[in-house]
Amino acid sequence: MDLGLKDRVYVVTGATRGLGFASARELTADGAKVVLTGRDEKRAAEAAAELGPNALGLAADNSDPRAAARLVATARERFGRFDGILISVGGPPAGSAADNTDAQWTAAFESVFLGAVRLARAAADALGEGGVVGFVLSGSVHEPIPGLTISNGLRPGLAGFAKSLSVELGPRGIRVVGLLPARIDTDRVRELDALSGGADAARAGNESRIPLRRYGTPEEFGRTAAFLLSPAASYLTGVMLPVDGGSRHGF
Repeated sequence: MDLGLKDRVYVVTGATRGLGFASARELTADGAKVVLTGRDEKRAAEAAAELGPNALGLAADNSDPRAAARLVATARERFGRFDGILISVGGPPAGSAADNTDAQWTAAFESVFLGAVRLARAAADALGEGGVVGFVLSGSVHEPIPGLTISNGLRPGLAGFAKSLSVELGPRGIRVVGLLPARIDTDRVRELDALSGGADAARAGNESRIPLRRYGTPEEFGRTAAFLLSPAASYLTGVMLPVDGGSRHGF
């Protein structure tokens, strides 16, 4: 299938590693051009160099109110157009309701929630018909994940914002989509497994509860993201798509 990605231009945040990088890699592999971001300038440049001439790396913090407009402007200046954004942020600190501090909640809200809202609004203002705003969220949108209380609190609200935005932008021909990863084999998930004190045992236990009996790969997630962002998915909006090997038991 031709996804129609050739020469389309996307911004992908939080893309120096993990799910964001995997998504940027699949987009460029199918002919798109990508402005990818991370907090560290050197790592952003290295990630873009790995993807080749159709990628540009920039240092940007999602919590910076100035970042959104700068990224959209850079995409247009470097590649001549702007077709969409995939908003991916690192997971907030693990912990329980009793353990997480006000400072952790505030920092996570600025980055995970408000930063994503700002990026989406800036993208929506700049996009025309056929544009797309994508969010990398979490399976916690549907079911809380033990030990990730801050994520459990923020991700469902962001999914609600995305759904509302899809209704507002639909008449302009702009789509809004969300991806809900579960156990994808990234550094972040390995770190979470290690918090139990036995990473191998934690992984084995998690895999036993996944119908496909394995963790997903970043490549599998990236291909799904590339499809959702592409013109091939032109009649999909307002959807929150689990990428979880069947872990979600509800319809």
